[in-house]
Amino acid sequence: MDPGGLTLKLLLIGDSAVGKSSLLLRFADGTFEPSLKPTIVYDVTRKDTFTGLDGWLNELEVYTSKNSAVKMLVGNKIDKPDREVERREGLQFARKHSLLFIETSAKTQDGVQHAFEELAIKILQTPGVWDRNAEKQRMQLTGSSAQRDKSFCAAYCPLA
Repeated sequence: MDPGGLTLKLLLIGDSAVGKSSLLLRFADGTFEPSLKPTIVYDVTRKDTFTGLDGWLNELEVYTSKNSAVKMLVGNKIDKPDREVERREGLQFARKHSLLFIETSAKTQDGVQHAFEELAIKILQTPGVWDRNAEKQRMQLTGSSAQRDKSFCAAYCPLA
């Protein structure tokens, strides 16, 4: 994409130590830092991070300026064996609140690229989310996303 093109702003929210920074680093740099300092997604191995999602959604509603904001729920740390939140629970929550949904592992990179690409695609497809004057601009995505690999459907819940 040309440097003067469209800029998308993403906000990652969720409890501390659920993997928001790890997801972003994995997507942007392809790196994973296990000793990364926690920042203020939900952790599939910690039920408390899932039960706190309503509070995060309320905060998001207060601080976002557009009703048409595209939101994605991410269940992270699926590489860990001690799961406390089942995929169907995340999917139900996402459907109830009209959220995109995906499960990921920042550590193994499972689903990370797909999450960011699908979010960007949905933003570009949603009227009113970005400047209408920029509608004719296109975002060039790399890798398998251009072909929309259907094997990801098991982990991804589209908004519409």
